[in-house]
Amino acid sequence: MAKKEIIKDIFNDIAPKYDLLNHLLSMNIDKRWRRKAMREIGENEKGKLLDVACGTGDFAIAASRVGIKKVIGIDISANMVEIGCKKIRELGLETRIELRSGDCEHMDFPDNTFDVVTVAFGVRNFEHLELGLKEMYRVLCPGGKVIILEFSMPEQFLMKQLYKFYFRHILPILGGFISGNKAAYVYLPESVMKFPQGNTFLKIMSNCGFKQTKQRKLTFGIACLYVGLK
Repeated sequence: MAKKEIIKDIFNDIAPKYDLLNHLLSMNIDKRWRRKAMREIGENEKGKLLDVACGTGDFAIAASRVGIKKVIGIDISANMVEIGCKKIRELGLETRIELRSGDCEHMDFPDNTFDVVTVAFGVRNFEHLELGLKEMYRVLCPGGKVIILEFSMPEQFLMKQLYKFYFRHILPILGGFISGNKAAYVYLPESVMKFPQGNTFLKIMSNCGFKQTKQRKLTFGIACLYVGLK
């Protein structure tokens, strides 16, 4: 089965428990990471934002709350999108946020559409990383900004060992117990460890067209914020 189909099945299955587990397993640090990402959006970039791999809409909601006029989110998991749409309706944000099913590698948007494109903890799930990044570049307006949040491996020895232990032995058990899908939380650490990180990822971004790329490590390096311009 193609990676894309595997990812779709995983997230469709864990969708009902996804928000609970996100906050629980990160000890709510994920909320702080989103706030840091939002600070990268300048006042002249608040027209239209695309959130790729939008999941249940937390990043899209955060973007709307900092003043983005129109947010569109896409995700290959229909169940995640359905839950996100319900949250948006409950918050009364339907006029500002639209979530829909969509493929990051074949986006149904014209060139030069968005002021900002974001991905929060989803870029490592792209089946073809460069193709997804090039599509994000294509739909950005000239001078537009890409903001990517992704897990990473800490470099400091003790933190790295603690992180690996948590990822390999605690997270699969806890995540599997609550979600009912242990395989999803075995996949998570494996995908993080395989993902090209740091300067390697910045080089891939540059090869896909982005300029002035930079990275910022968060919380001892367990996550990283990447930014680039078109």
